[in-house]
Amino acid sequence: MNRLTLTTLLALAGIGALSGCRGQVSEEPPIVPIRNMYDQPRYDPQQASDFFQDGRTMRPLVEGTVAREMEVDLAVESGRTEDGSSWLLEVPAPVLQRQGGMEQALARGHERYDIFCAACHGLAGDGAGLVSKRAEQIGASALIAPTLHDARIREMPDGQLFGTISNGIRNMPAYAHSIPIDDRWAIVTYVRALQISQASRPTALNTEVAQ
Repeated sequence: MNRLTLTTLLALAGIGALSGCRGQVSEEPPIVPIRNMYDQPRYDPQQASDFFQDGRTMRPLVEGTVAREMEVDLAVESGRTEDGSSWLLEVPAPVLQRQGGMEQALARGHERYDIFCAACHGLAGDGAGLVSKRAEQIGASALIAPTLHDARIREMPDGQLFGTISNGIRNMPAYAHSIPIDDRWAIVTYVRALQISQASRPTALNTEVAQ
């Protein structure tokens, strides 16, 4: 092989190598048979597209689709019976089973209650939380959380208590998007435990307000 031929081959090899570069460091194999599988068009949220008949790139869910994290039992999700006619009287058994039984549900409910509820309702559920105490100091009685030991709440079905946590009521915000379903039911179990433990004790800060 003469020098000219060798130079030509080296030049061709160099051109071939450069033609495979994409202008950046890559760990991909040098030969990618179907390059368009890597370089696909990108769409921004709400961007229009001519590909679909309705012109939308953000596609609606296929009818009947259930998200992986979505609760499939409507009674568990809403706290109401399947026909929606009334509240569930007790925490659904499937929820307790998923949490490993009542003891584990109570422990979880205790933890979640102290995080999300105690600031207003108090650690003992008597309405003497820090927020309620501050509201009393500044004369904002409408912001004082009710005691959970009031007869009205003690006699409330578990499903209604769950619904109140989920959807909120008056000054209380809705927690459906910040507390998972099973945790909301766990809080219900812990509130019931608080009511039983405090049943024979006098209520605190806002007994008169609650009445």
